[in-house]
Amino acid sequence: MSIQDSHILVIDDAPENIRELLLALRAQPWRITLATTAEQGYHRAQALVPDLILLDVRMPGMDGFALCRLLQELPRARATPILFLTSASSAEERLEGLNHGAVDYILKSCDPAEIIARVQIHLRLSRRGDAPDAAADVAPNRDEAMLRAAMRLIGRQLSAPFTLEEIAAGVGTYDKRLSAIFRQQLGMTVFAWIREERLRKSRELLADTSLGMQEIAENIGFRSACNFTTAFRERLGVTPSEYRKAARQGAVEASASRAR
Repeated sequence: MSIQDSHILVIDDAPENIRELLLALRAQPWRITLATTAEQGYHRAQALVPDLILLDVRMPGMDGFALCRLLQELPRARATPILFLTSASSAEERLEGLNHGAVDYILKSCDPAEIIARVQIHLRLSRRGDAPDAAADVAPNRDEAMLRAAMRLIGRQLSAPFTLEEIAAGVGTYDKRLSAIFRQQLGMTVFAWIREERLRKSRELLADTSLGMQEIAENIGFRSACNFTTAFRERLGVTPSEYRKAARQGAVEASASRAR
């Protein structure tokens, strides 16, 4: 299929502010679908599987970043290029968008012809990749998508001092609902899962790196090496140093066994 047959989903809560862009898009040989809320955009992306999404950043309720994280958890939408549209030119905001899966970040003040050119580029680039097998993975329900998105968000910033409200807002929900999702899906609270994930990551760092205890503690969000050591010993029954020694001894023995 050529890019002329492409389907573009535009998600913007104030389409009157991008009227010229919408006219320019509709002048192309593309199918254009408009969603005016993040919720509507989520459902249309899931149902229609567009070839490209133009996504507003600042929307009420759920912002574009949160919606992008949810879309990344949908097998059928995961490979869809997402281009953020924004009226703000903050470098911090641009980097946040790119770090969460967008392929481009475009100011709404850009000439519509430039935006069309960027859309064409990303459509061509996406055509070069293998088409995703829609049947290869069952689409998660909304709670599962939020759970996966929250876990991925936390995992990218394990050292960050998250609040429950910040995590929930980051995946387009509120604190009580996110807490209920973690309890129903995993049988533990959000912060119990964060603690388990930090300790899991610490085991990787102990086995695979030469980082000191303070460095590991800082990498995974503990205030000090002492706090990290106490939590590790309480959970695993050994100190981090003892775990590292055993892990390295096991690696040496496994290597020697393969060499025989």
